Amino acid sequence: MKSQSDGKNRFVIIMAGGRGERFWPVSREKTPKHLIHLLGNRSLLQQAVDRVLPLVPIRNVLIVTNAAQAPEVRRQLPKLPKENVVAEPVGRDTCAAVTLGAALVGARSTTGVMAVLPADHVISEERKFQQVLSDAFDLAGRGRAIVTIGIKPTEPATGYGYIRVGEALPPPPGVKAYRTAFHRAEQFVEKPHLDRALEYLNSGQYRWNAGMFLWSFVTITEGLQKHQPEMYEACQRWFKVAANPAKLDKVLAKEYPAIKKISIDYALMEQAQNVVVADGTFDWDDLGSWTALARHLKADAEGNCAVAEFIHVDAARNIIFDARTKGRRTLIAVVGLRDSILVQTDDAVLLAHKSQAQKVKELVKKLAEDPKLRKLV
Repeated sequence: MKSQSDGKNRFVIIMAGGRGERFWPVSREKTPKHLIHLLGNRSLLQQAVDRVLPLVPIRNVLIVTNAAQAPEVRRQLPKLPKENVVAEPVGRDTCAAVTLGAALVGARSTTGVMAVLPADHVISEERKFQQVLSDAFDLAGRGRAIVTIGIKPTEPATGYGYIRVGEALPPPPGVKAYRTAFHRAEQFVEKPHLDRALEYLNSGQYRWNAGMFLWSFVTITEGLQKHQPEMYEACQRWFKVAANPAKLDKVLAKEYPAIKKISIDYALMEQAQNVVVADGTFDWDDLGSWTALARHLKADAEGNCAVAEFIHVDAARNIIFDARTKGRRTLIAVVGLRDSILVQTDDAVLLAHKSQAQKVKELVKKLAEDPKLRKLV
Protein backbone atom coordinates (compact mmCIF):
# COMPACT_ATOMS: atom_id res chain seq x y z
CA MET A 1 0.00 0.00 0.00
CA LYS A 2 1.38 3.39 -0.97
CA SER A 3 1.80 5.98 1.76
CA GLN A 4 -0.38 9.08 1.69
CA SER A 5 2.15 10.88 3.87
CA ASP A 6 3.96 13.11 1.38
CA GLY A 7 5.16 16.53 2.52
CA LYS A 8 2.15 18.44 1.18
CA ASN A 9 -0.25 16.05 2.88
CA ARG A 10 1.49 16.08 6.24
CA PHE A 11 0.20 18.28 9.03
CA VAL A 12 1.45 19.07 12.53
CA ILE A 13 -0.90 20.08 15.34
CA ILE A 14 0.95 21.64 18.27
CA MET A 15 -0.99 21.71 21.53
CA ALA A 16 -0.07 24.98 23.22
CA GLY A 17 -2.74 25.70 25.78
CA GLY A 18 -1.02 24.64 28.99
CA ARG A 19 -0.33 27.02 31.87
CA GLY A 20 3.07 25.76 33.02
CA GLU A 21 2.25 26.53 36.64
CA ARG A 22 5.32 24.76 38.02
CA PHE A 23 7.48 27.42 36.33
CA TRP A 24 5.94 30.33 38.23
CA PRO A 25 6.84 33.18 38.64
CA VAL A 26 8.27 33.27 35.09
CA SER A 27 5.35 31.33 33.61
CA ARG A 28 2.00 33.18 33.74
CA GLU A 29 -1.46 32.63 32.25
CA LYS A 30 -0.84 34.80 29.19
CA THR A 31 2.82 33.82 28.81
CA PRO A 32 3.16 30.25 30.11
CA LYS A 33 6.14 27.93 29.95
CA HIS A 34 6.01 27.29 26.20
CA LEU A 35 5.97 31.02 25.36
CA ILE A 36 8.97 32.13 27.43
CA HIS A 37 12.72 31.85 26.89
CA LEU A 38 13.89 29.22 29.33
CA LEU A 39 16.63 27.79 27.14
CA GLY A 40 18.23 29.92 24.44
CA ASN A 41 16.77 32.85 22.53
CA ARG A 42 13.72 30.99 21.18
CA SER A 43 10.67 29.99 23.20
CA LEU A 44 9.81 26.30 23.54
CA LEU A 45 6.90 26.79 21.12
CA GLN A 46 9.15 28.44 18.53
CA GLN A 47 11.61 25.56 18.92
CA ALA A 48 8.77 23.04 18.47
CA VAL A 49 7.78 24.68 15.18
CA ASP A 50 11.41 24.96 14.02
CA ARG A 51 11.89 21.20 14.54
CA VAL A 52 9.06 20.15 12.23
CA LEU A 53 9.58 22.59 9.35
CA PRO A 54 12.04 20.31 7.51
CA LEU A 55 9.18 17.79 7.25
CA VAL A 56 6.05 19.90 6.70
CA PRO A 57 5.37 23.27 5.07
CA ILE A 58 4.60 26.04 7.54
CA ARG A 59 1.08 26.42 6.12
CA ASN A 60 0.40 22.89 7.44
CA VAL A 61 1.42 23.71 11.02
CA LEU A 62 -1.60 24.35 13.27
CA ILE A 63 -1.50 25.65 16.84
CA VAL A 64 -4.33 24.83 19.24
CA THR A 65 -4.12 27.29 22.14
CA ASN A 66 -6.52 29.44 24.17
CA ALA A 67 -7.85 32.98 23.88
CA ALA A 68 -5.45 34.42 26.48
CA GLN A 69 -2.35 33.05 24.72
CA ALA A 70 -3.38 33.38 21.07
CA PRO A 71 -2.07 36.97 20.59
CA GLU A 72 1.40 36.04 21.89
CA VAL A 73 1.42 32.82 19.83
CA ARG A 74 0.72 34.83 16.68
CA ARG A 75 3.36 37.41 17.63
CA GLN A 76 6.01 34.73 18.11
CA LEU A 77 5.12 32.95 14.86
CA PRO A 78 4.67 35.78 12.34
CA LYS A 79 5.14 33.52 9.29
CA LEU A 80 2.32 31.23 10.35
CA PRO A 81 -1.02 31.99 8.65
CA LYS A 82 -3.26 33.77 11.14
CA GLU A 83 -6.03 31.20 10.72
CA ASN A 84 -3.62 28.42 11.73
CA VAL A 85 -3.76 29.62 15.35
CA VAL A 86 -7.05 28.39 16.82
CA ALA A 87 -8.12 29.24 20.36
CA GLU A 88 -10.16 26.90 22.53
CA PRO A 89 -12.85 28.89 24.40
CA VAL A 90 -12.15 26.82 27.53
CA GLY A 91 -9.74 24.03 28.34
CA ARG A 92 -11.35 20.59 27.95
CA ASP A 93 -8.24 18.36 28.11
CA THR A 94 -6.38 16.74 25.24
CA CYS A 95 -9.12 14.70 23.58
CA ALA A 96 -11.07 17.85 22.76
CA ALA A 97 -7.90 19.53 21.44
CA VAL A 98 -7.13 16.49 19.27
CA THR A 99 -10.71 16.42 17.97
CA LEU A 100 -10.50 20.09 17.07
CA GLY A 101 -7.13 19.57 15.39
CA ALA A 102 -8.53 16.68 13.36
CA ALA A 103 -11.40 18.86 12.15
CA LEU A 104 -8.93 21.56 11.08
CA VAL A 105 -6.81 19.06 9.15
CA GLY A 106 -9.83 17.34 7.58
CA ALA A 107 -11.10 20.66 6.26
CA ARG A 108 -7.79 21.03 4.43
CA SER A 109 -7.34 17.41 3.31
CA THR A 110 -9.45 14.36 4.11
CA THR A 111 -6.45 12.22 3.12
CA GLY A 112 -4.13 14.18 5.42
CA VAL A 113 -1.81 12.59 7.96
CA MET A 114 -1.18 14.51 11.16
CA ALA A 115 1.23 14.57 14.06
CA VAL A 116 -0.04 15.86 17.40
CA LEU A 117 2.84 17.26 19.45
CA PRO A 118 3.14 19.18 22.75
CA ALA A 119 4.58 22.70 22.66
CA ASP A 120 6.83 22.42 25.70
CA HIS A 121 9.27 19.56 25.06
CA VAL A 122 13.04 19.93 24.93
CA ILE A 123 14.61 17.86 22.14
CA SER A 124 18.27 18.59 21.48
CA GLU A 125 18.87 15.83 18.92
CA GLU A 126 16.68 17.34 16.22
CA ARG A 127 17.83 15.16 13.32
CA LYS A 128 17.12 11.96 15.24
CA PHE A 129 13.70 13.30 16.16
CA GLN A 130 12.96 14.23 12.54
CA GLN A 131 13.93 10.75 11.36
CA VAL A 132 11.54 9.11 13.83
CA LEU A 133 8.79 11.58 12.95
CA SER A 134 9.31 11.02 9.21
CA ASP A 135 9.11 7.22 9.58
CA ALA A 136 6.04 7.54 11.80
CA PHE A 137 4.38 9.82 9.24
CA ASP A 138 5.02 7.25 6.54
CA LEU A 139 3.64 4.35 8.57
CA ALA A 140 0.56 6.29 9.69
CA GLY A 141 -0.13 7.20 6.06
CA ARG A 142 -0.10 3.60 4.83
CA GLY A 143 -2.97 2.11 6.78
CA ARG A 144 -5.04 2.40 9.91
CA ALA A 145 -2.26 2.51 12.51
CA ILE A 146 -2.37 4.90 15.44
CA VAL A 147 1.30 5.69 16.05
CA THR A 148 2.68 7.06 19.31
CA ILE A 149 6.32 7.94 19.90
CA GLY A 150 7.58 6.26 23.06
CA ILE A 151 10.86 7.32 24.63
CA LYS A 152 13.28 4.63 25.76
CA PRO A 153 13.69 5.20 29.54
CA THR A 154 17.10 6.28 30.78
CA GLU A 155 16.16 6.30 34.47
CA PRO A 156 13.35 4.96 36.71
CA ALA A 157 11.28 8.14 36.37
CA THR A 158 8.07 8.27 38.41
CA GLY A 159 6.68 11.40 36.77
CA TYR A 160 5.82 9.82 33.41
CA GLY A 161 3.22 7.36 32.22
CA TYR A 162 4.63 4.26 30.53
CA ILE A 163 3.71 2.05 27.58
CA ARG A 164 4.47 -1.69 27.57
CA VAL A 165 5.55 -2.72 24.09
CA GLY A 166 5.15 -6.11 22.46
CA GLU A 167 6.63 -7.70 19.39
CA ALA A 168 8.63 -5.69 16.90
CA LEU A 169 6.64 -5.09 13.74
CA PRO A 170 8.01 -5.74 10.25
CA PRO A 171 7.85 -2.91 7.74
CA PRO A 172 4.62 -2.73 5.75
CA PRO A 173 4.43 -3.95 2.14
CA GLY A 174 6.38 -1.66 -0.16
CA VAL A 175 8.88 -0.58 2.51
CA LYS A 176 12.27 -2.28 2.72
CA ALA A 177 13.02 -0.99 6.19
CA TYR A 178 12.59 1.97 8.51
CA ARG A 179 15.42 3.42 10.55
CA THR A 180 12.95 3.55 13.44
CA ALA A 181 11.89 0.41 15.30
CA PHE A 182 8.12 -0.05 15.67
CA HIS A 183 6.39 -2.26 18.25
CA ARG A 184 2.85 -3.26 18.98
CA ALA A 185 1.51 -1.37 22.03
CA GLU A 186 0.43 -3.85 24.71
CA GLN A 187 -0.60 -1.64 27.62
CA PHE A 188 -0.64 1.96 28.81
CA VAL A 189 0.21 2.26 32.50
CA GLU A 190 -0.06 5.14 34.97
CA LYS A 191 2.84 6.91 36.67
CA PRO A 192 4.49 4.20 38.80
CA HIS A 193 6.16 4.27 42.20
CA LEU A 194 9.95 4.01 42.23
CA ASP A 195 10.26 0.22 42.62
CA ARG A 196 7.85 -0.40 39.74
CA ALA A 197 9.58 2.20 37.59
CA LEU A 198 12.87 0.41 38.19
CA GLU A 199 11.26 -2.85 37.05
CA TYR A 200 10.03 -1.14 33.90
CA LEU A 201 13.49 0.27 33.18
CA ASN A 202 15.28 -3.05 33.68
CA SER A 203 12.79 -5.07 31.63
CA GLY A 204 13.43 -3.15 28.42
CA GLN A 205 9.76 -3.64 27.53
CA TYR A 206 8.50 -0.20 28.49
CA ARG A 207 8.67 3.26 26.97
CA TRP A 208 7.87 6.67 28.44
CA ASN A 209 4.56 8.01 27.15
CA ALA A 210 5.65 11.33 25.62
CA GLY A 211 2.20 12.40 24.41
CA MET A 212 3.21 12.47 20.72
CA PHE A 213 0.77 10.87 18.29
CA LEU A 214 0.41 10.37 14.54
CA TRP A 215 -2.58 9.18 12.50
CA SER A 216 -4.44 9.88 9.30
CA PHE A 217 -7.64 11.92 9.34
CA VAL A 218 -9.53 8.74 8.44
CA THR A 219 -7.93 6.77 11.28
CA ILE A 220 -8.54 9.34 14.03
CA THR A 221 -12.17 9.88 13.01
CA GLU A 222 -12.76 6.13 12.89
CA GLY A 223 -11.20 5.80 16.34
CA LEU A 224 -13.38 8.57 17.75
CA GLN A 225 -16.49 7.10 16.11
CA LYS A 226 -15.83 3.73 17.76
CA HIS A 227 -14.65 4.81 21.21
CA GLN A 228 -15.90 8.40 21.68
CA PRO A 229 -19.00 8.89 19.49
CA GLU A 230 -19.83 12.29 21.02
CA MET A 231 -16.38 13.55 20.10
CA TYR A 232 -16.79 12.09 16.61
CA GLU A 233 -20.05 13.97 16.13
CA ALA A 234 -18.40 17.19 17.33
CA CYS A 235 -15.52 16.62 14.90
CA GLN A 236 -18.00 16.28 12.03
CA ARG A 237 -19.73 19.52 12.96
CA TRP A 238 -16.48 21.45 13.35
CA PHE A 239 -15.10 19.95 10.15
CA LYS A 240 -17.96 21.51 8.18
CA VAL A 241 -17.20 25.06 9.39
CA ALA A 242 -13.43 24.86 9.88
CA ALA A 243 -12.70 26.62 6.59
CA ASN A 244 -14.45 29.73 7.95
CA PRO A 245 -12.55 30.93 11.07
CA ALA A 246 -15.27 33.34 12.20
CA LYS A 247 -17.99 30.71 11.92
CA LEU A 248 -15.78 28.12 13.64
CA ASP A 249 -15.17 30.50 16.57
CA LYS A 250 -18.92 30.95 17.03
CA VAL A 251 -19.59 27.22 16.94
CA LEU A 252 -16.78 26.49 19.39
CA ALA A 253 -17.94 29.22 21.78
CA LYS A 254 -21.36 27.59 21.85
CA GLU A 255 -20.36 23.92 21.99
CA TYR A 256 -16.93 23.67 23.62
CA PRO A 257 -17.89 24.25 27.27
CA ALA A 258 -20.20 21.20 27.12
CA ILE A 259 -17.60 18.89 25.55
CA LYS A 260 -16.50 15.99 27.76
CA LYS A 261 -13.27 16.72 29.62
CA ILE A 262 -11.05 13.69 29.06
CA SER A 263 -7.48 13.03 27.96
CA ILE A 264 -6.75 11.39 24.61
CA ASP A 265 -4.98 8.60 26.51
CA TYR A 266 -8.12 7.57 28.41
CA ALA A 267 -10.48 8.38 25.55
CA LEU A 268 -8.71 6.52 22.76
CA MET A 269 -5.15 5.28 23.23
CA GLU A 270 -5.93 2.86 26.08
CA GLN A 271 -8.90 1.40 24.23
CA ALA A 272 -7.74 1.14 20.62
CA GLN A 273 -6.28 -2.12 19.34
CA ASN A 274 -4.32 -0.61 16.45
CA VAL A 275 -1.72 1.37 18.43
CA VAL A 276 1.91 1.13 17.33
CA VAL A 277 4.85 2.52 19.32
CA ALA A 278 7.75 4.16 17.49
CA ASP A 279 11.00 4.00 19.44
CA GLY A 280 12.14 7.53 20.25
CA THR A 281 15.88 7.16 20.66
CA PHE A 282 16.51 10.92 20.73
CA ASP A 283 17.31 12.99 23.81
CA TRP A 284 13.99 14.19 25.26
CA ASP A 285 12.68 16.09 28.28
CA ASP A 286 9.17 17.36 28.99
CA LEU A 287 10.63 20.03 31.31
CA GLY A 288 8.08 19.53 34.05
CA SER A 289 9.53 21.79 36.75
CA TRP A 290 12.41 24.07 37.72
CA THR A 291 14.50 21.07 38.76
CA ALA A 292 14.23 19.66 35.22
CA LEU A 293 15.68 22.88 33.81
CA ALA A 294 18.96 22.21 35.62
CA ARG A 295 19.55 19.18 33.38
CA HIS A 296 20.06 21.60 30.48
CA LEU A 297 22.21 24.20 32.22
CA LYS A 298 25.94 24.22 32.90
CA ALA A 299 26.75 23.85 36.59
CA ASP A 300 29.66 25.39 38.46
CA ALA A 301 32.08 23.38 40.60
CA GLU A 302 29.59 23.30 43.48
CA GLY A 303 26.67 22.21 41.29
CA ASN A 304 24.94 25.59 41.09
CA CYS A 305 23.09 26.25 37.82
CA ALA A 306 22.58 29.94 37.19
CA VAL A 307 20.97 32.03 34.49
CA ALA A 308 21.83 35.26 36.26
CA GLU A 309 24.63 37.47 37.51
CA PHE A 310 25.41 35.23 40.45
CA ILE A 311 28.02 35.03 43.20
CA HIS A 312 28.03 32.80 46.24
CA VAL A 313 29.87 31.67 49.34
CA ASP A 314 29.40 28.09 50.56
CA ALA A 315 26.32 27.46 48.37
CA ALA A 316 25.75 24.24 46.43
CA ARG A 317 23.36 22.51 44.02
CA ASN A 318 21.06 25.53 43.63
CA ILE A 319 19.08 26.71 40.60
CA ILE A 320 19.23 30.48 40.14
CA PHE A 321 17.16 32.13 37.39
CA ASP A 322 16.90 35.90 36.85
CA ALA A 323 14.01 36.77 34.52
CA ARG A 324 13.96 40.49 35.24
CA THR A 325 14.10 42.79 32.24
CA LYS A 326 17.71 43.36 31.25
CA GLY A 327 17.77 46.99 32.32
CA ARG A 328 16.73 46.05 35.85
CA ARG A 329 18.96 43.04 36.45
CA THR A 330 21.17 43.19 39.54
CA LEU A 331 23.59 40.81 41.17
CA ILE A 332 22.12 37.82 43.04
CA ALA A 333 24.41 36.96 45.97
CA VAL A 334 23.86 33.78 47.98
CA VAL A 335 25.47 32.56 51.20
CA GLY A 336 25.12 29.06 52.64
CA LEU A 337 22.12 28.01 50.54
CA ARG A 338 21.84 24.42 49.35
CA ASP A 339 19.52 22.42 47.09
CA SER A 340 17.25 25.39 46.49
CA ILE A 341 15.47 27.20 43.68
CA LEU A 342 15.69 30.99 43.50
CA VAL A 343 13.79 32.73 40.71
CA GLN A 344 13.31 36.46 40.36
CA THR A 345 11.06 38.42 37.99
CA ASP A 346 10.17 42.10 37.89
CA ASP A 347 7.26 41.59 40.31
CA ALA A 348 7.90 38.37 42.25
CA VAL A 349 10.55 36.16 43.85
CA LEU A 350 10.33 32.40 44.37
CA LEU A 351 12.47 30.61 46.94
CA ALA A 352 11.86 26.87 47.26
CA HIS A 353 13.65 23.70 48.22
CA LYS A 354 14.33 21.52 45.19
CA SER A 355 12.57 18.57 46.80
CA GLN A 356 9.36 20.65 46.87
CA ALA A 357 9.49 21.87 43.27
CA GLN A 358 6.22 20.15 42.32
CA LYS A 359 4.38 22.15 45.02
CA VAL A 360 4.88 25.40 43.11
CA LYS A 361 1.60 24.47 41.40
CA GLU A 362 -0.11 24.56 44.82
CA LEU A 363 1.39 27.99 45.41
CA VAL A 364 -0.09 29.28 42.15
CA LYS A 365 -3.51 28.00 43.21
CA LYS A 366 -3.16 29.88 46.50
CA LEU A 367 -2.23 33.07 44.63
CA ALA A 368 -5.27 32.69 42.36
CA GLU A 369 -7.57 32.49 45.40
CA ASP A 370 -6.31 35.79 46.83
CA PRO A 371 -7.92 38.83 45.11
CA LYS A 372 -4.88 40.99 45.87
CA LEU A 373 -2.42 38.50 44.41
CA ARG A 374 -4.49 37.14 41.50
CA LYS A 375 -2.73 39.51 39.08
CA LEU A 376 0.53 37.60 39.64
CA VAL A 377 -0.86 34.34 38.22
